[in-house]
Amino acid sequence: MEHPASERDSYFDEAADVARQNGLRYMSDDMPGISRRRHGKGFAYHDAKGRLIDDKEEIARLHALAIPPAWEEVWISPSANGHILATGRDARGRKQYRYHPHWRLVRDDAKYERIISFAQALPAIRRAVHEDLHRPGLHRQKVVASIVHLLQATLMRVGNDEYARENKSFGLTTLRNRHVRIDGSDVMFRFRGKSGVQHEIKLHDPYVVRLIRKMRDLPGQELFQYVDDDGQAHSIDSGDVNAYLREVSGEDFSAKDFRTWAGTVLATLALQAFESVDSQAQAKKNVVRAIENVAKKLGNTPSICRKCYVHPAIVESYLEGSFAELLEERVQTELVEELHALTPEEAAVLALLQQRLREADEDAGRAGQRKPAARKNSTTGERKHHAPARPAVHRTHA
Repeated sequence: MEHPASERDSYFDEAADVARQNGLRYMSDDMPGISRRRHGKGFAYHDAKGRLIDDKEEIARLHALAIPPAWEEVWISPSANGHILATGRDARGRKQYRYHPHWRLVRDDAKYERIISFAQALPAIRRAVHEDLHRPGLHRQKVVASIVHLLQATLMRVGNDEYARENKSFGLTTLRNRHVRIDGSDVMFRFRGKSGVQHEIKLHDPYVVRLIRKMRDLPGQELFQYVDDDGQAHSIDSGDVNAYLREVSGEDFSAKDFRTWAGTVLATLALQAFESVDSQAQAKKNVVRAIENVAKKLGNTPSICRKCYVHPAIVESYLEGSFAELLEERVQTELVEELHALTPEEAAVLALLQQRLREADEDAGRAGQRKPAARKNSTTGERKHHAPARPAVHRTHA
């Protein structure tokens, strides 16, 4: 696996290239920048050499960034076309960013192209999970694979140690033994999640239930623990899960990609279930209902769900009236034959997204615009061997 420092350098180089291609300057708050200091009832701004900025146009630009007064350690890009325009720390000490509006568009495009690469990598991920789940004992790879398996089966968030510690909100990797109840081959997860949402998720999965029983017998409160060669128990965190995904896929994927892909597939199925409509108004109402349905399953608000977890091409093609035609036409193509480790529904969604991406690239080409190419991952596997049976899941949110 590539050294983390090399990964960071590679990421920065790629981000700088993308910024340049889109007429922006790649910036970092490690670079010399503008500082903000309290002055009377407002703020004064000083350049990288500490000189007071009194140019009216520049001050107007700085004010337009609308940096919250509560931010501390504020750094502002000296360039108006920096891909990052400002950073600072909020009242809780968390680092916050102000991005250039155009960079946000570029980043969103890349984020949704990433979904296609993730779907193409799913067969390899599922193959690795299937193999690692059947390792003996409580090997580290086995326990991490069980978490990835549950990410797919339950759509839970992966969890964050800081949130568990400070907010008492939990995800998969931070669950405690008290959050789990076993009844035969069923397991019930009850916990407080992000934003205080109470989750209750019931899963029928005999194999995972047996594994959870073994992990609960280990010392400590954490549910997901592995045992090393010396017989010592260790907890798993989200970094372990993301490192595993990078290793088995060969791409920089994270646990969140499962929720993004699931949100996109679920939205497609929800829209497909509606009867044909004869008005744009009804189509828009169907989109709202579909997003609400998906949001409940993901435990998000509808606005966050649509913005972060559903590929816009799904909604666009539905509103344009090409949705059903694209799904039916593309599911008959070679993609279904190539991607046996995807369900037919997933293969159809992937095909639709690839078609829309090709159309967007063709439109960009005709307009003389260059668009960063999506990375391709052509790994495939056979469904009958590598895709675990989907366990029955029931979930509620309060």
